[in-house]
Amino acid sequence: MNSQSQITHKNYPIPAEYGDQLTLDEFVAAHKDKQIVVVQGLGFVGAVMSLVVANSPNNDFAVIGIDLPTPASYWKIQEINTGPFPVLSSDPKVEQFYQEAKSRGNFMATANPYAYSLADVVVVDINLDVQKVSGSQKALEDFSVDLSAFKKACESIAGLCKEDVLILVETTVPPGTCRHIVKPILDEAFTRRQLPLNYRLGHSYERVMPGPNYIDSIQNFYRVYSGIDAASEESVEAFLRKVIKTDEYPLTKLGDTTATEMAKVLENSYRAMNIAFIEEWGEFAEEAKVNLYEIVQAIRMRPTHKNMMLPGLGVGGYCLTKDPLMASWAKQTIFNSPKPLKQSVNAVKINDQMPLRVVSLMDQAFGDLKDKRVLMLGVSYLNDVGDTRYTPIELLYDELTHRGATMVLHDAFVPVWEERGLTVSTDLSEVLNEHYDVIAVTTMHSEYKQTPLIANYLKSHPQTALVDAWGVLDLAQFDGFPNSIYVLGRGDL
Repeated sequence: MNSQSQITHKNYPIPAEYGDQLTLDEFVAAHKDKQIVVVQGLGFVGAVMSLVVANSPNNDFAVIGIDLPTPASYWKIQEINTGPFPVLSSDPKVEQFYQEAKSRGNFMATANPYAYSLADVVVVDINLDVQKVSGSQKALEDFSVDLSAFKKACESIAGLCKEDVLILVETTVPPGTCRHIVKPILDEAFTRRQLPLNYRLGHSYERVMPGPNYIDSIQNFYRVYSGIDAASEESVEAFLRKVIKTDEYPLTKLGDTTATEMAKVLENSYRAMNIAFIEEWGEFAEEAKVNLYEIVQAIRMRPTHKNMMLPGLGVGGYCLTKDPLMASWAKQTIFNSPKPLKQSVNAVKINDQMPLRVVSLMDQAFGDLKDKRVLMLGVSYLNDVGDTRYTPIELLYDELTHRGATMVLHDAFVPVWEERGLTVSTDLSEVLNEHYDVIAVTTMHSEYKQTPLIANYLKSHPQTALVDAWGVLDLAQFDGFPNSIYVLGRGDL
């Protein structure tokens, strides 16, 4: 079985057995003056968190990143060890930090659980998904949280770790998880191993923002933390102070791990609701023939309303698409409440459907999309980063394909849409050599805002319609063009 890199497209054979225990021992021996930090999970959070820890200002740590030997993950382990770094980003600090870690020689990756036995600190950065049960056009009907993989990951740590290890959970989890799920797993394993319950367990959720401020969102940003007891709190604080610039970004301690777990899902539920709120106002503005963008900018002059959102395709990515549901699930399942978080759940329902507004704009342009050629500019859910997890583009792509449109995809940061197994062009000038009935700007990449290529194309293809789902483009550059131009929330065009 092979694991194919999303960066280099190389195939890495997945070994049947772990063969790097000696390498791990030698790595630890070479850094006997440092704490050994094992980061569990090498996705968008764990891979870059590993870099930040390895680049701690006083060189306090040696870092071992660990992930599963699966087709989806093994290539990341190999390319961390050999290069290139397995995360594409517009943040130049990512590559700088990777090169510095290689220079220090204090960062390696493995799939071998033996690493847990070497750790002074284990940072948990694995995925924890919400399973959505959807009907037609992805309408949310029901959802659940499957903790089995998360529990198994915790059991892997508990069965091998040192008795005085610090386990820091950064994964977004249902409120109550550390105290009611992780702690019992650790207690049972330590009792079985005849170890005293000297471990420390804390929670400090990540606020990672892939994009131009990727590293800073970890190293130079405010952190909330907690522990299951005073010793755990002290250990978490001591660790974070060596990683984060707390003189500029002070830590905030909450009284319990359930509180920090709730803080993360409340934070993201608020943002998801804010995004969902503007959806119906965008449609209203189009019907009323006004410009919602200038309306919102006028309202933002009031300090209490500076974070009012603008129209768009809705939320994507790993957090806002699920965190409100995770919170509601925890309320009903862990804390046995009969009432869900109705408004938070409804925000997810609205956001899931928002991409269909772009389809309605294309309906205005053509009525029938069968056999129309559509160029979608952007597959990532977030500007200037290659992240396609739960991207709203998925529903838009599916609906347009269902209607018979021929789709061409471009994204400078996504050469392969992994979830769909689709090749994506990364060369804008190349894809603009073909004819399209519609060009749809579906991600807010800086390239689309800055390049004259789109305007030049439309000028020479007057029958091509433009749909801007985010209000990214400066429409002044299209003055005098005969093209049909549609922007979400712009009824004045």
